[in-house]
Amino acid sequence: MTIDERTVPCAKGDIHLFTLANGHGMTVELSSLGAGIVSVVVPDKAGNLADVALGYKNLCDYMYDGPCAGKTPGRFANRIAAGRFTIDGETFRLATNNGPNALHGGPEGFQNQLWTPETIPGGVRFTYISKDGEEGYPGTLKAVVEYTIETDRNRLNIVLRATTDKPTVVNLTNHTYWNLSGEESGSVLEHMMNMRCSRFLPGDDTLIPSGEMESVAGTPMDFTTSKKLGQDIKADFPSIIHAKGYDSSWVVDDWEKDLYQDKIVVISDPRSGRVLEIGSTQPAAHVYTGNWLAGSPQSKSGHSYADYDGVAVEMQGMPDAPNKPSFPSQTLRPGEVYSHKITFTFTTE
Repeated sequence: MTIDERTVPCAKGDIHLFTLANGHGMTVELSSLGAGIVSVVVPDKAGNLADVALGYKNLCDYMYDGPCAGKTPGRFANRIAAGRFTIDGETFRLATNNGPNALHGGPEGFQNQLWTPETIPGGVRFTYISKDGEEGYPGTLKAVVEYTIETDRNRLNIVLRATTDKPTVVNLTNHTYWNLSGEESGSVLEHMMNMRCSRFLPGDDTLIPSGEMESVAGTPMDFTTSKKLGQDIKADFPSIIHAKGYDSSWVVDDWEKDLYQDKIVVISDPRSGRVLEIGSTQPAAHVYTGNWLAGSPQSKSGHSYADYDGVAVEMQGMPDAPNKPSFPSQTLRPGEVYSHKITFTFTTE
C-alpha cells in the first residue's frame, strides 16, 4: 500500500491531496478541502481501470460547489427545518441556505473548510475544529474523518468521529457521486440498485420529513429488489415530484446503535460489470440521483455534468432529527463520542 502527497494552492489556502493505492487495482485520491474524495479508480469486469467518482478538473472548484462533490458536509449533513432546533430548552438558529431550511451545516459548512491532514497506517486522517457558535451551532466540536483502504480487496473505509464541549447536534456523512461506468460516462439511470430498507421518510415540498416512517411496498421508493435507478424516476409520487428525482432517506432495516451492517445498499452497472456495496453503522441511507448537477464546475474529463450523471448514497442520521423526537437522536453531549463507519466495496460481476 502506498500513499503519495501533493499540494495545490487556492484562494482559501493550500489544499493537500493524498493518493492511496492498494496494489489490487484500486487508487483513491483524498483532499483536505472538506475531508473529501477526489477520485476512486477501480477495474471493471475486463480489468479496465476508470475513475468512478464525479469531480472537477480544477481542484479549487470544490470550494463552495453546489453539489458538495465527494466531501464531508457538517456540522449537520442534510436538512434542518426552518434552520432552527432546541436543546435543553434553548433554541438555536442557523443560516437557511436551501429554501426555508438549513442544508449541510450552512454556507460555510465543513465541506468548505480546510481540514488538517495526517497520514495513518493504510490511509489519512483529517481533523477540523468547529468553534462554538460557528454557523449558529453550539459548542466547540472536534470532527475527525479517517479514510483507509484495504490491501486484499477494493474497499474504502471511512470512520467519522466527533466530540464537543457543549450539548450540540452532529450528523456526518460522505457525499461522493458515483458513476460505475466512469465519471465521464453520462447518466446513471441504467444502474441497478438494491436496498435493505423497507421503509422511507416521506417529506414535504421542501424535502423536510414528516416524522413518519412509511413502507416502500407498492411505491416507487421500493428498492428491496434490484431495479434501475431510472425505472420510476418520473413517477407521479410526491417524494419524487418535489425533488425532480430521488432525494430521500430510507430507514435501514434492523438498525441498532453501533451495529455495522454490510451491503445495505448495492449498486451495479450492467455495462461495466462494476458493483458498489455500501455498509454503515448509520440509521438512514439518503439517495440523491444528481437531479441538479447541470451547471456544476467543469468535470475532470473536461465537460459539464448533466442531471443524473451520478448518484450519491449518503449513510447518515435522519434529516431534521433534532426536530423529530421519533428519529434516532443526533444530539451529542460533553463526554460522549459520536462515532460511525461507512464502507464502499468495489467488486465485479
